[in-house]
Amino acid sequence: QVQLVESGGGLVQAGGSLRLSCAASGTIASGSINAMGWFRETPGKQRDLVARIESGRSANYADSVKGRFTISRDYAKNTIDLQMNSLKAEDTAVYYCNVVHRYFNYWGQGTQVTVSS
Repeated sequence: QVQLVESGGGLVQAGGSLRLSCAASGTIASGSINAMGWFRETPGKQRDLVARIESGRSANYADSVKGRFTISRDYAKNTIDLQMNSLKAEDTAVYYCNVVHRYFNYWGQGTQVTVSS
């Protein structure tokens, strides 16, 4: 089992910045995490990828956040951070940490990000 603890999020004005962090814990053997990333969801819409790092590969970003968001992963600590800059009203959503461990998906509880225009 893998547990995810998210932190960060909140209310920010357009143009501002926020940082989200997620830590994975549990029975995690070295190299057993296949990917870590962040998704977001707004009411009535599906949960969409924001950014993701598959183990041993470069980061992958949604087109809408390229150049504004930066994802970083600490392989030793099993953490994944999302630095969000130049935030826009359309970035408002519930953000979910996602970990793929032994090809099984785990999700965080979600953290609200609200960007006021």
